Amino acid sequence: MITAHGIGKRKPLGVTIILIFLIIFMVWTMFPILWALITSFKQPGDSFKATFIPYKQFKPTLYAWKDAFVTTRDRTLRSLRNSIVISTLSSAVVLLLGAFAGYSLARYEFKKWKNKDIALWILSQRMFPPVAVLIPYFLIMQRLHLLDNILGVVMVHVTMNLPLAVWLMLDFFADMPRDIEEAAMIDGCGHFKAFFYIAIPIAAPGLVAVYVLSFIFSWNEFLFVVVFGYQRAMTLPVMIAGSLSVRGLDFWKVASLSILAVIPPVVLAVVLSRYLVRGLTMGAIKE
Repeated sequence: MITAHGIGKRKPLGVTIILIFLIIFMVWTMFPILWALITSFKQPGDSFKATFIPYKQFKPTLYAWKDAFVTTRDRTLRSLRNSIVISTLSSAVVLLLGAFAGYSLARYEFKKWKNKDIALWILSQRMFPPVAVLIPYFLIMQRLHLLDNILGVVMVHVTMNLPLAVWLMLDFFADMPRDIEEAAMIDGCGHFKAFFYIAIPIAAPGLVAVYVLSFIFSWNEFLFVVVFGYQRAMTLPVMIAGSLSVRGLDFWKVASLSILAVIPPVVLAVVLSRYLVRGLTMGAIKE
């Protein structure tokens, strides 16, 4: 039975304002992706026109996709493969090292240095703008003969993403109760077993969040790849930036490659969304 009170009930003004801002934000963020998707099915001459309705305002074509997967097939697939390999490997290393470092800082006290000072020093490595450390990294990679090498790019991405991972894992492990681990150690479980079989499963959502964030940062990173991986280790963002011709910027090519670059991180985030949300909210509510 519907009462008059239920019919006349309105949403608070604050909720309405929040919904309006969310809608504006969604349109603002989704419009570039929608534009790229539509432009990727246009003829080169139509890509400069503000047309959005296929068959009515423009004739759809696979010209841009054929250019990406037929004309420049080897370059496109190599860039896609490099992006996947670099992002996957660097994120895995960041996750492993970040978990060890975060757990150590959360569970053990270092007498010579305070744990907070160590954590702050680790985070300070990320406070420098990437361009400030570009030349030192370049000289190091040149000395190690890792220029235009996937391994060199992976090492740089690990260095740049590790500080944030350590801080996130430190927060996750610090919020975990020690009782379960201590009970396991009383029963004869060692430190490593307690870490792998107790702490890691409990912090699994946090691990997923760290991995996804590291993957996205590595996938979208441009500056170091364009300097260290300009040819054999080139990734999709660098290839997209290089979509220039004698006519200028090929918008149809940029659009198709941009949609291709969006798919893997979106799929990863959607597949792991359940754990990602739980991981990002771990520690947000204090008891």
